[in-house]
Amino acid sequence: MRWDSRQLEALAAVVAEGSFDAAARTLHVTPSAVSQRIRALENAAGSVLVRRARPVVATASGQALLRLARQTELLGAEVAAELGADDQGDQGTGSGGASESFVTVPLAVSADSLATWVMPALAQVEGVTFDLHRADDSRTADLLREGVVMAAVTSQTAQVQGCRSTPLGIMRYRPACTRAFARHWFPHGPTPEALAQAPVVIFDRTDDLQDMYLREHAPDARPPRHHVPSTVEYEETIRLGLGWGMLLDHPTIGGLEDGTGGGITLLEADAVLDIPLHLQQWKLRSAVLDRVTAALRKEATRELLPA
Repeated sequence: MRWDSRQLEALAAVVAEGSFDAAARTLHVTPSAVSQRIRALENAAGSVLVRRARPVVATASGQALLRLARQTELLGAEVAAELGADDQGDQGTGSGGASESFVTVPLAVSADSLATWVMPALAQVEGVTFDLHRADDSRTADLLREGVVMAAVTSQTAQVQGCRSTPLGIMRYRPACTRAFARHWFPHGPTPEALAQAPVVIFDRTDDLQDMYLREHAPDARPPRHHVPSTVEYEETIRLGLGWGMLLDHPTIGGLEDGTGGGITLLEADAVLDIPLHLQQWKLRSAVLDRVTAALRKEATRELLPA
């Protein structure tokens, strides 16, 4: 089948922006024009492609065409950048030369990866703008499967259909709290009874790290929960003594090992939770995407524990 590029562009814009009105502003057309293009694409596909909710989301059929739209957009941008570079070379490099063309690459990463090693990796890639989607490590693969992103840093080991997967390394977490919190709530250590009562800090409602620890040590515990969906404030909430939580074992968490960082101590000296990370990306021959994933793999080798 032959697909209309403007209709695919409208589909990608509607899903990315979350509404027909926002997509129209991005494409510099009217909402009616966007709606007409989506309807025409649905007629060509013979199925509904988006659920007209807030935000708009792609159906299963829409996800397949969304992947095509993203791939078409990426390859088209690469060709445009290459032609622009050729024109620049033909015309010389005077002071009035054309500005550099950028290719946009959407990626899914977790908050902890964003806060530690991902941004230094992306800073090494020139000529690319990034559309970053923050999600829990277990959820990032879903965004890849849905066609929202081209690559994802994920804890999911099963390879997403149409993608290739590369092990990156391990992110290690340790259960921690302040010494004062430990004295009050865990006078005899993290017993099942104490874990059932002590407040716990959760990043957001998709964060399963604390529950993974609880399932091993106190499977029936249902402790009070703080939800703090910000990396900096999550750590600060623990340092202020509001609850215990899984802290990333990383240099940004100063003094975690010896208990000197802001009064932080470990619930158990030897307790660790290792999360293996993988880089899954579309099986697409793209020089830009290859440069991005190569930078991510290089930085992961430097910053993560070996898998």
